[in-house]
Amino acid sequence: MERIVASIMCGNQLTLGQELQNIRAAGIDWLHCDVMDGVYVNNLAMAPYVLEPIIQTGKFTTDIHLACVTPEKYIEMFAPLKPDFLTFHIETTEEPERLIQRIHDLGIKVGIAINPETPIESLFPYLDVIELILVMTVNPGFAGQTFQQNVLEKLKSLNQQLKMKPNKPLIEVDGNIHSETAAAISKIGADLYVVGTSALFNDQPGSYTEKVMTLKQSFVTTEKA
Repeated sequence: MERIVASIMCGNQLTLGQELQNIRAAGIDWLHCDVMDGVYVNNLAMAPYVLEPIIQTGKFTTDIHLACVTPEKYIEMFAPLKPDFLTFHIETTEEPERLIQRIHDLGIKVGIAINPETPIESLFPYLDVIELILVMTVNPGFAGQTFQQNVLEKLKSLNQQLKMKPNKPLIEVDGNIHSETAAAISKIGADLYVVGTSALFNDQPGSYTEKVMTLKQSFVTTEKA
């Protein structure tokens, strides 16, 4: 089933508790938590002390997205929070197997993220041993970037590859996800749609519940291409 995932970095940080209540009331029970080091991407977010009370509520499935160099360091830093998933970038390590094993040893599910310009085939050797694939549809770092249409072809290739897998990892998409882009992705196939300023945390008319409903209406319910 396709699900909406809230990018909590994009919420109002001054009223974060209320934001969490609002998105939960809107039917969102997954959170995407961006951690940025100012090196791999030219931005900073989100510290363990910010994420810890969010995870401790137990109200959300949480994916911590490590947009960081030296992901080993950040795995050890955030694992004690016990998120559901820890996701690192394939571009940041020459030893993905070691990171996968370490995260699993910590009792956490593994995600691997991939940037728009990175060949999707770089993920194929790990599809049997991870639980989530994060396909970036913009370059990580900042909200509001232009959706990169070439990623749709990558999603087609990924879905074709996963047809042969008995235990398929979840496919998550992140980057300028709104009704139009979600509809295009849904025709191909994805499980988790990360939304931020483009479709949820913005000044456009409508409550969070109404915005979530609009997004869900864009999902294609017929057989995927």
